[in-house]
Amino acid sequence: MLEIQITATNIRYTNGGVSAVHVQFQGNDPEQTINLNGYVPLTAEEYQGNEALSVLTEVVRTKLVNRLQPQAE
Repeated sequence: MLEIQITATNIRYTNGGVSAVHVQFQGNDPEQTINLNGYVPLTAEEYQGNEALSVLTEVVRTKLVNRLQPQAE
């Protein structure tokens, strides 16, 4: 399983409220043969209620898996 570490969150505000969040991350597998890094864009709604680091990590993991294995259309 990939170990995901959140390295930063960049919160964008519009009219005094959160408009978007870019969650930066690093990830690697236990053998250190696969390395990933980048950011996952979240809407304000996706971020709200998921601010805790453990929960946010799972949101990032889910988004990564969905990106790597898109649903068949």
